[in-house]
Amino acid sequence: EMNHPLKKDAMSQKGAYRGSGFPLYIRRLMKFRQMDLEYTFWQMYLLCTNPKVVYRHTMYRKQTKNQWARDDPAFVVVTAAMVFVVSILYCLFYSHSFGQAVYAVLRSVLVDFLGVGAGVATAYWFVANRYMREPGVNHSHAVEQQVEWMYAFDVHVNAFFTLLPSLYCGQLVLSPLLMMNGFIPRLLSGALYGVALSYYHYCVFIGYNALPFLEHTALLVYPIAVIALVTPLAVLVGFNPTRFTLGIYFH
Repeated sequence: EMNHPLKKDAMSQKGAYRGSGFPLYIRRLMKFRQMDLEYTFWQMYLLCTNPKVVYRHTMYRKQTKNQWARDDPAFVVVTAAMVFVVSILYCLFYSHSFGQAVYAVLRSVLVDFLGVGAGVATAYWFVANRYMREPGVNHSHAVEQQVEWMYAFDVHVNAFFTLLPSLYCGQLVLSPLLMMNGFIPRLLSGALYGVALSYYHYCVFIGYNALPFLEHTALLVYPIAVIALVTPLAVLVGFNPTRFTLGIYFH
């Protein structure tokens, strides 16, 4: 297991982190030099190799800063930058005009990553707080625990990042083959999407399972079973997810 100086300045800043930490998050978003890029890239590596390690630090963050979510926007900023760069690479190969390229890049970053991400995070946040929290303990000193919206967004962004190397980059490299007609391109494209999306849902499960006050988090891996069932059926009926997806952006 790799170590990282997560504890630095934690105690001195403890009083500054309460509740969701959203105002501080916005302030740090405006100050790039305050972002911990080293820790961000360390997390990105672990998300692709051992995502459980990433969430072992959530308890420490809760104890020292009284929040489950990150207070550093570096991970979101770096991921958005990567989506931006990969989108430009797609445009170099498949865009038919400058306007189409601008549309594809802006849609990838603002809609697919941030907009859809916020919607997905809100859905998980609502379900987790409404249906997955353990019944309250009957003690006067017990504090009711809730999933922070920013933590739900963190979990989604963490899982989304794993799609970049596996799906975004993998699809781009293999796209000349995946865009062909025939059963083999459909099979490879379906397998690529199936594995990548399954790992996304696994990372989501790991994120919520790390919270000690949630129960029934195993339900979050059920989409993997759906993917395993639907993917081969889609391939058999002639559906190619790569041709479908690229067709949306570069029709």
